[in-house]
Amino acid sequence: MQGLTKAGDWTERFQGTKSLPETVRHRLRGVAKSRIYKKDQQVFGPDNVPDSLLFLYEGTIRVSQTSHSGRDIVLYRVDAGESCVLTTACMLAEEAYNAEGIAETDIRVVVLPKPSFDRLVAEEPAFRTFVFAAYSRRLIDLLRVVDDVAFGRIDVRLAERLLTLAGGKPEISATHQQIASELGTAREVISRVLHDFQKRGLIAQFRGKIAISDEATLRALSEN
Repeated sequence: MQGLTKAGDWTERFQGTKSLPETVRHRLRGVAKSRIYKKDQQVFGPDNVPDSLLFLYEGTIRVSQTSHSGRDIVLYRVDAGESCVLTTACMLAEEAYNAEGIAETDIRVVVLPKPSFDRLVAEEPAFRTFVFAAYSRRLIDLLRVVDDVAFGRIDVRLAERLLTLAGGKPEISATHQQIASELGTAREVISRVLHDFQKRGLIAQFRGKIAISDEATLRALSEN
């Protein structure tokens, strides 16, 4: 398969395919295709009805939804080695996406046509287990998003998100609007809480950047 030859056997990359019999994996290598998307490029959106399953070989996809008022909320991320369960759901229902997938980094996806997916689900228990396990994990993620948005304290959620975005580094490159989209709230709310964090000495703010000044206190707040 063009683009993946140097990287090796793509079926080794995914839990749902590496446990399949070699004869099945050989068939998959023959029908799957490789696609590359650049950072910030749309991978799928509300205008698309999927006809293939997406396996993310490299990079990260951010899946978000936009309300009628124009407010964005990040639903989840697809990381390398995972499949996109929203693609699976919309493909099975033969419906258009109700969310948007954006390449958060340069990415490479493996595209498996629907007839091959249908055959795998019907014939291979290991692949069915992979599909349903992915559904279960993502459903739990989405329920957590709903719980956070509906009931979570915004200062606690923001502290947790800042630490996650920092990933141990002293600075975060993100705008107030980007963080608001992550947390499903308004930019003005994020700006107000960040201003409070700055007055308390937890962070410092620069143009397009946020520096972590007191990680220990932020972490204690995030675990509240």
